[in-house]
Amino acid sequence: MIKFKTLRYKNFLSSGNNFTEIQLDRNKSTLVVGQNGAGKSTMLDALSFALFGKAHRNINKTQLINSINNKGCLVEIEFSLSGNEFKVSRGIKPNVFEIWKNGTMLNQSSHSREYQKILEQNILKLNHKSFHQVVVLGSSSFIPFMQLPSHIRREVIEDLLDINVFSKMNIILKEKNVQLKDKLRQIDYNIDIVKTKIESQKKYIRDIAALTEENRKDYEFRIQASQNLVDELQNENSELSLGLDESVSEAEQGLKLLQDRKQSLLLRGQDRQSTIRDLEKRITFFEENESCPVCDQAISDGHKHAILLSTQEDRDRRKAEIKQIGTEGFAVESEIDQQAGLLSTLRDRVHKLTANSKEISKLQATISDYRSHIEKEIGTDLTQARTDLQKFEDDRSNELEEKLKLSDDLNYNSVIIEMLKDTGIKTKIIKQYLPVMNKLVNQYLQILDFFVHFHLDESFQEVIRSRHRDEFTYDSFSEGEKQRIDLALLFTWRQVAKMKNSVSTNLLLLDETFDSLLDHDGVENLLKILYTLGEDTNVFVISHKGDILDGKFDSKIEFTKEKNFSQMKIGVQANELVV
Repeated sequence: MIKFKTLRYKNFLSSGNNFTEIQLDRNKSTLVVGQNGAGKSTMLDALSFALFGKAHRNINKTQLINSINNKGCLVEIEFSLSGNEFKVSRGIKPNVFEIWKNGTMLNQSSHSREYQKILEQNILKLNHKSFHQVVVLGSSSFIPFMQLPSHIRREVIEDLLDINVFSKMNIILKEKNVQLKDKLRQIDYNIDIVKTKIESQKKYIRDIAALTEENRKDYEFRIQASQNLVDELQNENSELSLGLDESVSEAEQGLKLLQDRKQSLLLRGQDRQSTIRDLEKRITFFEENESCPVCDQAISDGHKHAILLSTQEDRDRRKAEIKQIGTEGFAVESEIDQQAGLLSTLRDRVHKLTANSKEISKLQATISDYRSHIEKEIGTDLTQARTDLQKFEDDRSNELEEKLKLSDDLNYNSVIIEMLKDTGIKTKIIKQYLPVMNKLVNQYLQILDFFVHFHLDESFQEVIRSRHRDEFTYDSFSEGEKQRIDLALLFTWRQVAKMKNSVSTNLLLLDETFDSLLDHDGVENLLKILYTLGEDTNVFVISHKGDILDGKFDSKIEFTKEKNFSQMKIGVQANELVV
């Protein structure tokens, strides 16, 4: 049971900067009076704003702050629930929203809507509509139960009977089914992909298997042809390499000796040419001179003739030697040409030997590739292809098993969802409580001197029969009779909530219920009902009929307007007010 204790507010609607504080659990019954606009109904708006973030009446949030001070709007509500003490603070300018439990503020969510869900779903366990069906009956923006659409009526009853958990379960299961359907679509897609892979793999295996013995023979023929070329080249290399190194060495040495001999002949020839030039100069001297240029003595003809003869003979001998050197040089040049030709031939053999060796290496690499293709690719590819095919088939089996499991889960969830629909478990539970509800409504109607038989069905459609068993609907009655029905339903919902301990609370607020539509007998009958409420109920009646209701309540609160701000006076008796 929610036991509301204290409500305080400031800068809220017409209230000023000082807290207006109302003790909600002090007296069993309290009359709230005041002139129009004095601030009587402000407590309803403050209570609704503190708990649900919106006023009881149709007032925008921006209009809730006091228009004179225009800041510091704050509302606080304190209540106890399940042995814990709670306080909710909510304000405007600055924005405040805090939930305190046993003196410790609960961790605030990043979004105020999530924080509000914690308050409504985890703590109060009722929403704005249900709260105002059980706690408040007002003449302003309150919509009576009988004027609500059928689906809203169902929500209220589900809150009262604490069976809205089935609706939440239904929502959760629907979300899970959406996820399951997404997974099933993905699995179907995966199965199609694996199926395509299996078909492609089977075709690949057939293609590999088509490599017959003829293919093997073709590769073996290529290998044999390449090997024959290798053998031929190796035989040729054997012949080419026979004595090649020694022949090349001897040819290179012989060529070097010939070149050295040629160089020696050139030097000898040059030496003889130099000697001949000196001898020619001597001959020319003796032929042109008659005396010695040094001693100026005359050279005799005999002496000159002897010297000239000796010098000419020496010159001729030197020329003969040069001619001999030339002859030898020609012979050496010829031998050099022959030796160079031989060396060139030997080097061609070396180049051919090198080229053959490279070709042998290429052919041997080709043979190795052919053998690798035969030994590895043909056999190994077929084995690997069959292994891959088995893996694909295993994947398909796993996907099919997963699909079967998810399909079972989807079917189970669908059955449960069908059970959790409004026509399922909830309807069975509501059917069990409907007789109790209808009985309580009719009891309260009799206390209010409205003698009709009221009946709600599973769809929360009403059938009202008069004494003569004529059938009516809610809209068939006058406003005063309608209010009697609304009151009967209000007290019924409170009684059912108390029985279920779902949204049971100590607080009951009646806003101008006694003023407009109830006649004198209706007022008296309503007071009878209020007097029968238990000690754990605190009733607040907001009314203009202070003169009629004075002395009928345990305490009295009077609101007045002073300098555009609401002021509150509290009294323990109707005729004894204190500030």
